[in-house]
Amino acid sequence: MVVVVVVGESGLGKSTLINSLFLTDLYPERTIPSAAEKISRTVEIEASTVEIEERGVKLRLTVVDTPGFGDPINSADCFRPILQYIDSQYERYLHDESGLNRRHILDYRVHCCFYFISPFGHGLKPLDVEFMRALSSKVNIVPVIAKADSLTASERLRMKTRVLEELEENGIRIYQLPDAESDEDEDFKEQTRILKASVPFSVVGSNQLIEVRGRRVRGRLYPWGVVEVEHPEHNDFLKLRTMLITHMQDLQEVTQDLHYENFRSTRLKHASRGGGQEVGDDEERDKILREKEAELKRMQEMITKMQIQMQMQGHQGE
Repeated sequence: MVVVVVVGESGLGKSTLINSLFLTDLYPERTIPSAAEKISRTVEIEASTVEIEERGVKLRLTVVDTPGFGDPINSADCFRPILQYIDSQYERYLHDESGLNRRHILDYRVHCCFYFISPFGHGLKPLDVEFMRALSSKVNIVPVIAKADSLTASERLRMKTRVLEELEENGIRIYQLPDAESDEDEDFKEQTRILKASVPFSVVGSNQLIEVRGRRVRGRLYPWGVVEVEHPEHNDFLKLRTMLITHMQDLQEVTQDLHYENFRSTRLKHASRGGGQEVGDDEERDKILREKEAELKRMQEMITKMQIQMQMQGHQGE
């Protein structure tokens, strides 16, 4: 299972895009808050699980939405609940990993964050920079420029360039798609090259079906024409979906090997400085686990001996 958290200001089309990506309605009862409600609104954490099928393979994803992000007038601390949620899932995994049933751990760690950037500006806002800087050491960030249909092709390119420059200037590390292996086929190598060149992804979402030249497509109708959600020349929707589907395993591996190990190392160092209580607890749990495993092994050996004796007695009776 892959867990994706979706973050960004209200009005950027996050819910619409998620519904478009997974061809479902994850938020049927959601209402749009009034301006007065937004002023005092706090960030919520809403998790929904969806199954998608890709080339005959069923994939299970949990989407964690964060309504209320950036809404209050003073939004300085609006990202704290999100960081706490990510840490709590690492903490949960660390606890389960130290338990007796470590072979059957359910992984609810956040593997990816779609961070939505407003197209109405000249790059990143201070809140974007502050949040992604705090987030980059905890999770794989995939920056997404929202509402790409509000920008011309040249404006989208300038926006992408500016966002990448500001990410580098502020030392913000985002998810780096791995290079294709040398033995991969040429089509996959080309796909990888295109995906890497498309970051940050500029996207359009819509669940409305429109008739275009005899075809029914999901898109947005304007006086000057139609923007098709799944048209690669109109936006990066298909590229974003392809990236998520084809790089699920890599997202999980980077989460395990980099972000979770950083969290785990920090926690163990903190526990050690605090007197070693938690490290001692882990050692005690490991000792109990070893004793349990030894006991199970002895029982298995006894059962095997009993079975052999019963077989021998059966042969003698014959």
